[in-house]
Amino acid sequence: MVRDITHFIAGRHVKGTSGRFGDVYNPATGEVQARTPLATTAEMRSAVEAALKAFPEWSAQNPQKRARVMFNFKALVEKNMDELAHMLSAEHGKVIADSKGDIQRGLEVIEFACGIPHLMKGEYTESAGTGIDVYSMRQPLGVVAGITPFNFPAMIPMWMFGVAIAAGNTFVCKPSEKDPSVPIRLAELMLEAGAPAGVLNVVHGDKEAVDAILKDPDIKAVSFVGSTAIAEYVYMTGTAHGKRIQAMGGAKNHAIIMPDADLDQVVDDLIGAGYGSAGERCMAIAVAVPVTDKLGDELVRRLKPRVEELKVSLPTDPAANYGPLVTREHRDKVKGYIDMGVKEGAELVVDGRNFRMQGYENGFFLGGSLFDHVKPTMRTYQEEIFGPVLQIARAKDFEEASSLPSKHQYGNGVAIYTRDGDAAREFASKVQVGMVGINVPIPVPLAYHTFGGWKRSAFGDVNQHGPEGVRFYTKIKTVTARWPTKGGAREGSSFVIPTMK
Repeated sequence: MVRDITHFIAGRHVKGTSGRFGDVYNPATGEVQARTPLATTAEMRSAVEAALKAFPEWSAQNPQKRARVMFNFKALVEKNMDELAHMLSAEHGKVIADSKGDIQRGLEVIEFACGIPHLMKGEYTESAGTGIDVYSMRQPLGVVAGITPFNFPAMIPMWMFGVAIAAGNTFVCKPSEKDPSVPIRLAELMLEAGAPAGVLNVVHGDKEAVDAILKDPDIKAVSFVGSTAIAEYVYMTGTAHGKRIQAMGGAKNHAIIMPDADLDQVVDDLIGAGYGSAGERCMAIAVAVPVTDKLGDELVRRLKPRVEELKVSLPTDPAANYGPLVTREHRDKVKGYIDMGVKEGAELVVDGRNFRMQGYENGFFLGGSLFDHVKPTMRTYQEEIFGPVLQIARAKDFEEASSLPSKHQYGNGVAIYTRDGDAAREFASKVQVGMVGINVPIPVPLAYHTFGGWKRSAFGDVNQHGPEGVRFYTKIKTVTARWPTKGGAREGSSFVIPTMK
């Protein structure tokens, strides 16, 4: 039976009224399991009004009380981890262990947000002038919104609303219509944790809902994660309507492999970072760059059997390396990129296009594919594939290898494998990419640092979570105060700009 997903507005489930729906598939079977309502502008506006109504009370709470709600929320998510992971895997297709990792990485930002009393502190200068003190305070913006992608339906919403809500804002989340159930459940748990109704609202939708968020005058800031084309649209449209925008786009993450690298570790890391979650990660390693042909030959020799041995299975199979892709359309798009790579002249070392899961032939499964001799002029190198496909682009030396990620249109993440500290230090300093791993395949920063790419991987000046996240969701107010002493002499009017003498 196909069930209807609801919106979650003002602390209660609300049926969609637009009459338009998006299908939610079981990626393992290919069957429609639910329908997501696609909101109208009026429905989105009702969520904004609920958030507006909740804002005065919530923002007036002292930060310790908001932190306690976040502590409660963290405990509830941990208590319901198994339920959330199975819910996530059933709609996305990633294996259960990976779903738990998705949830845990989101919880790490919630843990960071529990420190909001410290993070919200301003600055104070006593006697900045004679009898004058200057101090600053951080205050929430008001109603803010997040537009989140299908590939991390737990982590990325928590990255956004965790910091925003802890800082005193109220939040409207528009998750992906492909896997909407986990964000709804998180909103239920936030209410159970003690957040007043309207503090966290979830509204589903497509472009109409996105445009409603970007143009609503009461939404002060928008955080987005998705494709580059939409990230740029969100940034341009949102800023044109006076909003703060952080919009994270696509990626083409490289791993530079030096001749002195631990090749056993490199192969292990490339298999995990290239094919985990069926490659549906913005921080997946998509391109391996061995320095010298000799190293390239050895890398391919070691990778080929490992890719062929990947266990693609049901999300609930504990032995599975990865499960199906999220939709048939996305799976077919990835297959199209593999077809394109063959036509462009890259060597298809392992072909995963014909993989079929016995008993689940209608599922959205795709085997692992491996390309060698990929050139920077190829479209498959220039664009994000977002599937279980690893490309090898060989380089003759360190300089050529280092230039590849720096010249690429995307600048999300990059890694270098070497035992040479000098080479690693030079690479980290000069590469034109936002997040760098040294012998680390997926350099997603911990929650108390900040996440964000460069170039066409990110639009906007402020990154996600960490101290940057607090800055994004707050505004600074600076107060200059003078308390006259009893019986003190008046200075009279001055027509000169105040200065420090």
